[in-house]
Amino acid sequence: MSDTSTPATTPATDRRRWITLVVVGLAQLMVVLDATVVNIALPSAQADLGFSDGERQWVITAYSLAFASLLLLGGRLSDLIGRKRTFVIGLIGFAVASALGGAAGSFELLVAARALQGVFGALLAPTALAVLTTTFTVPKERARAFGVFGAIAGAGGAVGLLLGGVLTETLDWRWNLYINVFIAAFALVGAFVFIPRVTRTGPRPRLDVPGTLLVSGALFGLVYGFSNAETGGWDAPLTWGMLAGAAVLLTAFVVWQARATHPLLPLSIVLDRNRGAAYLSVLIAGAGMFGIFLFVTYYLQLTLGYSPIQTGLSFLPMIGMLVLAAQLGTNLFVPRFGPKLMVPVGMTLGAIGMVDLTFLDASSTYVPNVLAPLMIIGFAMGTIMPASMQTATLGVDRQFAGVASAMVNTSQQVGGSIGTALLNTLAATAAADYLAAHAPVTEAVGVQAAITSYSTAYWWGAGFFAVGAVLSALLFRRRGDGLSLAHAAAERPPAERVPEPVAAS
Repeated sequence: MSDTSTPATTPATDRRRWITLVVVGLAQLMVVLDATVVNIALPSAQADLGFSDGERQWVITAYSLAFASLLLLGGRLSDLIGRKRTFVIGLIGFAVASALGGAAGSFELLVAARALQGVFGALLAPTALAVLTTTFTVPKERARAFGVFGAIAGAGGAVGLLLGGVLTETLDWRWNLYINVFIAAFALVGAFVFIPRVTRTGPRPRLDVPGTLLVSGALFGLVYGFSNAETGGWDAPLTWGMLAGAAVLLTAFVVWQARATHPLLPLSIVLDRNRGAAYLSVLIAGAGMFGIFLFVTYYLQLTLGYSPIQTGLSFLPMIGMLVLAAQLGTNLFVPRFGPKLMVPVGMTLGAIGMVDLTFLDASSTYVPNVLAPLMIIGFAMGTIMPASMQTATLGVDRQFAGVASAMVNTSQQVGGSIGTALLNTLAATAAADYLAAHAPVTEAVGVQAAITSYSTAYWWGAGFFAVGAVLSALLFRRRGDGLSLAHAAAERPPAERVPEPVAAS
């Protein structure tokens, strides 16, 4: 069966496609929740393994650095060696790395395992999205599938907070890593049984090694620079040095891609107006989202005194609204109005929810003060993410589906890194300024300083979403122009499509 064959419509094939969605959804959930599930376990892991507060960040940063810097390579490898094969390798590797981390007896082994998780996550995440992109080609089915997948991408962080709280309190911090072994096992069985093995024809392009080195180095420097800004400050030589180096390497990468015979990321993919707008929307939404998970978690636990499990449960209504919005958007609103209307609407709702969070104080209660803005933001993310992800991969030549999908994950990861560094720095500065202006420092002053820092982060998060609303409204094409060309490319007769490189999946 070729990737360029028309989709079958038998009940068995239909069933197979929807089970494929479950399989790639499990893989996506595993990768996304791993960015937050370990956060809850960090205090327990630190007490058990005896590492310092300064070393603690590396448990998170090691994963982020490996994941972000290798995403485009992982996506391209799935195009070259086959998506099923890459998907299976990613699942097995991620499971082994998770088991190593769970069994770690030292800080060094834990960090190494987290970096290894990032390596295989960079294989797994773009391949899962590429499998989805090439499996669902009928517009109505595609909308439903991306509604589910986008909801997982948006809600995975909140699920990680809940799961991390439950596992840490009821079992042990190590189960925050061991749980991936069980998820991967289910997904692996499904991958072998339900993801088809595809034989592709045509010339196999070579891997763009110079492009891979340039962009991997640029992404590494970008994520490391923003991560270092959290602890070392923006004026630290390592911070601005890494960011400056990333800018140089990224510029060199763009220049090289314009002249390379077999580019890692053809510039036409990102220069397409709709896809570029979609990648930018995912980046901005990723940056804004950290204002929710990070600072609302701080507020619930440190100000309201919630336990980790209570904190995780507090995000459930947000997840419910996200799933509802994702299904309504992809099945009803996006086909009718297009991303040019839906993504700005989602961004605007995100800004409103963030502004609502700025009114929280020490006397606020979960209902309605926290619940209402969380539900608004959940609906916002469910409106933004599926529409953007679907648009970002719509109409891409199948031979580049993996690297185009990787750009979605890269945008989300880089956005999260930027958001974390900026919001943490701004919040810390606001807290310090408040304490300096309200000496002597009492317990009440300390509580208010923390609340002021959270409020500052929410205001900036609202600003991210507001900028996203304006940019997405300006950049996305009108529905008649933006999606018709992409649908035409996706539904082009097999003989007119670009053949994929020779590879067995």
